[in-house]
Amino acid sequence: MKKLTIFFSVVLLLLASKIISQTTAVDTLKREAPIFYNANGNQVTFKAEMPPLNQIAGAPKAFYTYFWEYGDGTYSQKENPTHNYKNTGEYTVRLWATNNYDNGKPPESRPKKVVVNKVTFDEASADDAKAPLVGEDDIYIKTNRDPLPEEELVLVTTYKNLKNYETGGKLYLFYNDQKFKDDNFILEDTRLYNGEQIVDNQATFAFSEEKNNSNSYVATSGIGSKTEYFISVQDSTKRLVLPATLEESKKLYRNYQLIEFENMQPGEERTIFRTLKTTPEMLKDTSAIVTLRTIYVPDNNYGNHTVKDTELEIVTSHDPNKMATNGSILNYRLVRFKRIKFKVRFQNNGEGPANTIKLDVDTPEMFDKSTLEIIDTYPKVPICPKGKEVNYSCIDTSFSKDKIIFTFKKIYLPGSNQKNVVERDSTKGFVKYSMKFGKNFHKQKTRSRTAIYFDKNPPIYTNYAVTRFIPGISIGAKAGYIFTPSLNNHQEYMAGITISPFKSYKGYLQAEFFISANSFDELKNFETTNINEIGIEEITRFTEKNKENGITAYLVPASYRYNLNNFLAVGGGLQLKMDLQNKYLKQTSGEAYLTIPGVGEIRDETGDTYQETECNSSFTNFQTGVFVGLNVGGVRIGPSVGVRYVQNFNAPTSQIQVYGIWKF
Repeated sequence: MKKLTIFFSVVLLLLASKIISQTTAVDTLKREAPIFYNANGNQVTFKAEMPPLNQIAGAPKAFYTYFWEYGDGTYSQKENPTHNYKNTGEYTVRLWATNNYDNGKPPESRPKKVVVNKVTFDEASADDAKAPLVGEDDIYIKTNRDPLPEEELVLVTTYKNLKNYETGGKLYLFYNDQKFKDDNFILEDTRLYNGEQIVDNQATFAFSEEKNNSNSYVATSGIGSKTEYFISVQDSTKRLVLPATLEESKKLYRNYQLIEFENMQPGEERTIFRTLKTTPEMLKDTSAIVTLRTIYVPDNNYGNHTVKDTELEIVTSHDPNKMATNGSILNYRLVRFKRIKFKVRFQNNGEGPANTIKLDVDTPEMFDKSTLEIIDTYPKVPICPKGKEVNYSCIDTSFSKDKIIFTFKKIYLPGSNQKNVVERDSTKGFVKYSMKFGKNFHKQKTRSRTAIYFDKNPPIYTNYAVTRFIPGISIGAKAGYIFTPSLNNHQEYMAGITISPFKSYKGYLQAEFFISANSFDELKNFETTNINEIGIEEITRFTEKNKENGITAYLVPASYRYNLNNFLAVGGGLQLKMDLQNKYLKQTSGEAYLTIPGVGEIRDETGDTYQETECNSSFTNFQTGVFVGLNVGGVRIGPSVGVRYVQNFNAPTSQIQVYGIWKF
C-alpha cells in the first residue's frame, strides 16, 4: 500500500510539473530578433535573426514585415536593407518586426550601435524609403503597423519646405480622441535629427466633440522590379486661420505635442520619428478607428498651415484581411444625420496575381443599403456600369437581404509569394464606403464581417466590425394619481421626473423621483351614556372629524424596464417613500341629551363639549415596497400612460398608481 501511494504521488508530481512548465512556456516566452550588420565604409547591410512564426490556424501563411530606422532620419521596409550613411559618426539602428497571421507577440529587437569611420560611397542606397512629397504636398505621415493593445508603433512624419526662402515653423501632433473614454496612446519617444526642439507644452483638454475623419492608407508596388511608388489617400487640407484650427483640435483630442524647427532650406525635406505605445484599454474598441492629427506650420510669419488627419484601425492581431468602422461609438440622437464609414482591407497571399476579388460584407438590417456610397478603393478603379460588360478594371456592387457584395473585376493584384514581387504593400487593397442608418432603426449594437474571395479560392473571413451607441440620457416628465385602497376619502396627486438611457431598445434601468400632495378626510360618529344617581340617563353624541394633509417624496433608485415592442413595456423595481411634511387636525364636538323617565329625551346644551387637536411632523413614515407595472404608448421616446401596483412592507400595504409620462 505504501509503495502504491508513493507511485501515485510521483505521477501527480510529474503531471503538475508538466502543466506548470507548459504554462510557463506560453506565458513567459519572450521572442527576440537580434540585429546584425556588415559595414563597408559608410555602406551598411542589415539583417535580423527572426524567431519561428506561430501560424494562426486556418489563416494564410504567416510572414514578417519590417521597419528599419537607421538613426540618421531615414528608414526602410526591406527585410535585409543596405544603407549608405552620408557622414561619419555613431548611429543607433532600430528594428520593429510585425508578425502577420501569427498568434504570438511581435519579436523585440534591441537598438544597435553602428559606427561609420569613413565615407566611401556618395550616392544613397536604393533600399532607402522616400516619402512621396510631390507638387503641393508638404507633409507625409506613415506608420509601420496598425495599433494593437500594449504594442508599440512608429509614426513617421516627413515635412518639406516649399518656399523659395529659408523658414522656421511648427509641427503639432494631436492624439487620444475625446470620443473614446480611455486614452489610446502613450507618446513614449520622439527622435529628431535636424535640430528640432520639443516645446514643453503638453496639455490635457476638457472638451468633447465628435469628429468625422478621413482615412490614412499607404500602398507600394514593385511588380516585376524594385521600383517603389506610393498611393496616398490621407486626408489633407490647407487652412489659413491657425488659432481656429488649434481650438478645433483641442476639442477633438486630449493631448498634443508641439515641435519647433528652424533654418529649413528651400526644397529641404526632414523626417521625425515617434514611438507610440497603445494602451490595454484599446482592447474594448477593436475594429474601431482612432485618429491622429498633424498640423504643419511651414512659416511662423504666416497663418497658412496644413492639417492632415490619419486614421488607424485598432486590431487584436496583425491580419492584413480585416474590417473596421469609425462608428464604434455613436450618439443615437445625432447619428441619423451622419454617414457611418466602413473599410475592408485585404491582401493577396498567393503565388500568383488575383484578377477578381469579391467581398461579401455582412450588413445589418439597421443600415439603409440604398444610401451606400463608395468613398475610395485600391486598386483605384471606377464603378462598373449596371447591366453592361466592360473590358476595363472596375468595381461592381450588388445586394442581397443582409449583404453588400463588392467585386473587383479585371484587376491585377500581385501575390505576396509571387516571383519578383518585392513590396508586400503592393499585394494589399481596400474598399472604403459609407452608409446611413434606416428610418426606424433600433438602438442596438451591430456586428459586421467580410468573406473575401480571391478568384475561385475558398473565402478568408475578417474580424467583426462593431458599432455601438453611447447610453445617452433621457429625462421624462411624470404626473399621475395614487389610489390607496385601504383609506377612504384619500386623494393623492403626484408629479416628478424619470432618468433612463435614451431610447433603449429592449431592457434598461430607470430611476425616478416624484413628489405627491395628499389629503385624507375621515368623519366618525359615536355616543356615550351614563345614568346618574337620580336615575336620569345622560347621553353625549360625538362627531369626530380627522383631516390630514401631507407632502410625500417617492424615490425609485432603480427599476428594470423591458420594451416588448415600440408601444408596450413592462417593468418592476424598488420604491422608497417618506412623508416630508404632515399636518394632522382632529376636531371632536359632543351634544348632550337627557332621558327623563315619563318625559323622554330632551336637549341639555350645558353638557356640550368641543375638543381640537393639531399635530405637525416632518420626515416621518418611511416605507419601502416593490412594484410591477405596465406602460402603453411611446415607451422608448415620447408620451405613454402606465399603471403600477405597489406592495409596501408596512401599512398601508398597497397602492395603485396611474400616470402619464413623456420621455425626451
